Amino acid sequence: MSAPDGGRSPFLPLLLLAVAVLGWTTFQTTQLVGERGRLTAGIAGQDAQVEQSKKVRERLESLAARTARVARAGNANATLIVEELRRRGVTINVDGPAGATAPATAPPASP
Repeated sequence: MSAPDGGRSPFLPLLLLAVAVLGWTTFQTTQLVGERGRLTAGIAGQDAQVEQSKKVRERLESLAARTARVARAGNANATLIVEELRRRGVTINVDGPAGATAPATAPPASP
């Protein structure tokens, strides 16, 4: 494999470089496809836990709202619980239903 001018031909080094790049790209693609499949399976596996946590949160919000209503009615123990929750940074939404959200924007002010 000599070049016509007496030097070596660049064909073999370039061929090896192309094969190496092709092999590296194939390996990386295979690894990424496998990782994507594992991530997708992991996310799908969390759906049940997410739904269960939503149910638990709704139950806790309902319990906290009922406790706050009892505290408003004058029960000393319920008042103590509500005050302790407030001190720890827990906000209790007594007026709205569980899971309700406030509107994203305020209504426009009248001129």
